[in-house]
Amino acid sequence: MSYKNFPMVPRVIFGRGSFNQLNEVLALKRLSINAPFIFLIDDVFKGNPWITSRISLSYDDRIIFVSAKEEPKTSQVDSLVEDIILKSKERPSGIIGIGGGTLLDLAKAVSILITNDGEAADYQGWDLVKNPAIYHVGIPTISGTGAEVSRTTVLTGPEKKLGINSDFTPFDQVILDSELTKDVPKEQWFYTGMDCYIHCIESLTGTYLNTFSETYGDMALDLCKEIFLENNLKDIEAQEKLMMASWHGGMSIVYSQVGVAHAMSYGLSYLLGTKHGIGNCIVFDHLEEFYPEGVKLFKQMKAKHNINLPQGICANLTDTEFNIMIDVALGLEPLWENALGKNWKKTITKEKLKSLYQKM
Repeated sequence: MSYKNFPMVPRVIFGRGSFNQLNEVLALKRLSINAPFIFLIDDVFKGNPWITSRISLSYDDRIIFVSAKEEPKTSQVDSLVEDIILKSKERPSGIIGIGGGTLLDLAKAVSILITNDGEAADYQGWDLVKNPAIYHVGIPTISGTGAEVSRTTVLTGPEKKLGINSDFTPFDQVILDSELTKDVPKEQWFYTGMDCYIHCIESLTGTYLNTFSETYGDMALDLCKEIFLENNLKDIEAQEKLMMASWHGGMSIVYSQVGVAHAMSYGLSYLLGTKHGIGNCIVFDHLEEFYPEGVKLFKQMKAKHNINLPQGICANLTDTEFNIMIDVALGLEPLWENALGKNWKKTITKEKLKSLYQKM
């Protein structure tokens, strides 16, 4: 039997205020005065000196502010890569992503496309990337997606929503500074935190489960229960714990896989542009049949934090639109196999998925 030889993030700095070490980390990686560092930063930080004043730009270094209002697209990656190549005298020294899952995924994808010909859509799938990416750094400003640790970068392409899953995707360096998450709005905090919680439930109940995934998943799940169900956590403690839950939740799916909620959420995102965290929550709320215990706990967390999920988002869809969502969801075969085993096609029919989507 051949086991998967997965890469991990080789270097990580953890601690409040560790963002201040970014400049010294990068100084060692500069290739030349003509090889800039490119910072892709969530545009919610535009005009926020607390982030930008701590980045020292030298030579031709650039900050590019990117909106995270929509899920990242392959076309967006292509235009960023073109812009960076055209405006840089030499191949950049590195790409630094600062933001949530959207910005981290964009930074990973851009770093890959700078050294690989073609368009981002050409690499959506498993192990299609031929050349190593340029140096890339991930700095999450919200916790839960696990994008800081995963070997995928999830993109919506012209035909599908699918990650660039490759050994060259993971970051070379991650900085985990929980202080950067202190101003996240409550709903956003909940939805993104639930992305982590759902990673754990899907990984821990899946047929791909192994001890590697289980140990990380158990740690992340315990942290999620503490953060979202207990009353006595101080803010700083909760921020640090959610940052580590995100890391462990991401590690848990490295060697296993996610499941039904993620597959169906990809369908919502592809057709309706629903953001990943809230999409997972909308779907998971209706999945008692697959994850009875997990959904029960999710509903308790939702009630505790007074979260009201959008209702009826699929109410006015045509049959054609339902079929688009269903086809995107069904295309994610490893997720269904993890959730339900090799014979998943016997249970999961187009009719079955349509009836589930109709509840949302």
